[in-house]
Formats: sequence, C-alpha cells, structure tokens
Amino acid sequence: MKKAVLASAVLAALISTSSIAASVYKDDSSEITLGGRAEARFNVSNNNEYDAAGLKTKSNFDDKTRARINISGNTQISDGLTGFGTYENEVYTSGEPIFTRYLFAGIGTEIGNFSYGKQDTALVMITDFTDTMATFGADADGELAINAGKDKRGNNFAYEGEFSGLTIGANYVAGEDKDSDQYSLGAKYSFDFGLDLGVGYAGGKSADNDVNQVDLGAQYSIADFTFGALYEISNNDDNAIGDNDGYEISAQYKFQQWTFVGVYNYATTNDGDDDAVDNFALETVYKFNSNLRTYVGYKFEQIDDLDDQLQAGIRYDF
Repeated sequence: MKKAVLASAVLAALISTSSIAASVYKDDSSEITLGGRAEARFNVSNNNEYDAAGLKTKSNFDDKTRARINISGNTQISDGLTGFGTYENEVYTSGEPIFTRYLFAGIGTEIGNFSYGKQDTALVMITDFTDTMATFGADADGELAINAGKDKRGNNFAYEGEFSGLTIGANYVAGEDKDSDQYSLGAKYSFDFGLDLGVGYAGGKSADNDVNQVDLGAQYSIADFTFGALYEISNNDDNAIGDNDGYEISAQYKFQQWTFVGVYNYATTNDGDDDAVDNFALETVYKFNSNLRTYVGYKFEQIDDLDDQLQAGIRYDF
C-alpha cells in the first residue's frame, strides 16, 4: 500500500464516527480534527412506563437527547509509518455520566494498522451491513454477540489491513476477570460492481464458559438502493444459554435528500427455544444539508410482552 493511500485510510478511520470533522491544526506532518454531533431525540412506547424494578411508575415518553465530541489526530513518522489516535465521548441530558465511546491509539504501516484501546472489533465491518438506522435496528446482533464480536470494546488489541478490495481484521480483547479473554477474526471483500461479502469468527471465554460466534454478511448497492443481510450464530457452554442464531435484513432507498430504510431482526435464546428478538422497523431521514438532518422511525414488535416504539429526532453534525 502506498504511503498516500495508507495515510488517507488511517484518517478516514479516525473520523468515521462523525460524518463531518474540521481540521483544527495541521502542519507538514500532523493533523488534528474535531467533530461530533448534537442530537435531540425522544422515544414513545408503553415499554417506557416501567421502572428498573418492573413497576409502572413512568409515562410512555422517554427523552434520549445526547451529544458527542470526537477528537482525532494523525502524524507522519517516516515513509510508510503513521501514528494516530482517537477520543470520542457521549453525554445525555438524563444526568448519566459521560460515556467514552472510543479511546485508542496506534501505528499505521504499509501492511496495515495496529492499535490498542477502546475500539471496534473485526466483526463490526460485517454487522454494519444491516446496522443502517438512526433509530432502531441491529437487535439480533445485540442479543447474540459475544464481547469480542461487538463494537467499542475496551482492552482491545486490533489489526486492520486493506489489500486490493480485501479488508482483514483481527482483535484480542484482554479480560480483566479470570478466564475471560476473547478474540475475533474478520474479512470483507468488496467487488467492483457493488457487492460486499463478509465472514467473521469470535471465540474465547466468558465466566469460565467457552463462547463462540460466527457472522456471515452481504451487502449490495445498485443505483439508489442498498440491501444488507446478516446471519449470526453464537454458542455458550452454559447449558442455560446454549446454541442460538438470528438474522438481520436491511433495505435502503435514497431519493434526493430523503433516505427510506426498512429492517427486520430475529434471534433466539435459551438454546433456541425462545424468540428473544422479532421485529421490523421503518425509518425516514431527511437531510437539509451535510450538517443537519431529521428522522422518524417506528418499530413493530412481534413479541407479546413488548410494545411498539416511535422514535424521532433532529441531529446537527459539526
């Protein structure tokens, strides 16, 4: 990989958590960018009426307003060698503490990027095929994924390299509890005609039990349409959990400043005996420009003890 291509790939990875980032410092070898969002949003559902103890003490309205700040930097150390780092936090109006989404640093080389910190695992490039909504979605993966198959994992040693359309990722997530280390491997190939195929595996230990996860994904873009599919299998040696699987399907259509999205999510638990996730959701997004968008989504729950949800918001990226 040529130096210029590598530097561009590193910078793109650093600012990917926000659609816009402004350069606040730049010299011949280094650059610092600042980005983020202010997102005023709310959720309406009968699910919100119950507190943590299961008592019906609240209304069906839940404010979910949040903000993010992202600071990223990269520096050219030598020919073919780059240093980079990212910090991103999130804060809610509900009084919850500041949540650190990403905090990592690393070295970029001609054979790929090596980093450590709180960052995504290799399987995220596959689950992103169907994680396409501003409001809902990705519920099956959220139910099934083990620690090393999720995004924003701490104690995470990561590698990612891109070679002529093939992206390869590997992670080692060091657990702070005894016998809790996990790892993941993932690969994605992007064809010239709009098709992406991905496969990934995660494994290791959790609470002294062997855990495993396999992801298979595909995404296809043609004209203004994008379709995504994810099939996921997870296993836990704990007999109360066992083998479970699920899938997600996503479809997007872009028309001028509008984006219309539909997703379906399904997953089992308790060794495949119970339906833990079964819903489909529709969403409409309108972008005024590259900075400002508004959206509304509705989730149709198919599980009896869960109610439908309406979520809407307006988001300013900076």
